[in-house]
Amino acid sequence: MGNQMTDEDRFLFDLQGYIVVPDALSPEQLELLNAILDEQIAEKASDARTHRFGGLLSWGKPYRDLVDNPRLQSQLEQIVGDRFRLDHLFLDVCRDGKGPIGTTLHGSSGYFDPAQYYRHHRGRMYNGLTVVAYNLRDVNPGDGGTGVIPGSHKSNFNFPNEWRDLEEAHPRVDHLTGPAGTAVVFTEALTHGTLPWRGSGERRTAFYKFSPHPVSWAAGYFDASEYDGLSARQVNILEPPNARYGGRRRP
Repeated sequence: MGNQMTDEDRFLFDLQGYIVVPDALSPEQLELLNAILDEQIAEKASDARTHRFGGLLSWGKPYRDLVDNPRLQSQLEQIVGDRFRLDHLFLDVCRDGKGPIGTTLHGSSGYFDPAQYYRHHRGRMYNGLTVVAYNLRDVNPGDGGTGVIPGSHKSNFNFPNEWRDLEEAHPRVDHLTGPAGTAVVFTEALTHGTLPWRGSGERRTAFYKFSPHPVSWAAGYFDASEYDGLSARQVNILEPPNARYGGRRRP
């Protein structure tokens, strides 16, 4: 079992729409994850300035283990619910400038999206699609990467259109940094985007996105039978969306 979500974490997530979790990956995990990524880059994107990789679960056990990272189990159970599922995932590599989706703000703040939302009711949080973004390399102040408007997950109004382009980020945008192994957990209801990359090395960020078990944002689903060595809990997390009510019959 990993570290428990604290009262301070809950306060900060409710206040900001995100928390930063240090040491979510061990040095040993980072070495394996980056070695596998090195092979993928050499095969598919050696000359690309920026590239988005899919199919991470087919890359081997180190990437499949992040389906159920003990370091983040408590956080996801309290943010998304104890019956969360993996909705989709990808990994971005950027060497300079704009990443694979550009540098514009997006998110569902200002309106209700049944797949991406934030609510608080009777002492607990309820979130739709929620992101765990792992830094596989250091992200230092001024480098770029993930930017968010803190607190916007609770906004009743859309953010001003003049703020949209992160090439010249508005002062209200927080730059989320951290050394390799850091995870940033945020709700997709939060207004967020990618700041231009200006770091001296590559930006390597793996995005694992989770939803409540009855909900899906992505149009496709995982088939756990395609992957070897999964735990029973990982198989449950990879299930297609369903209510997971007690005593149900599986097809």
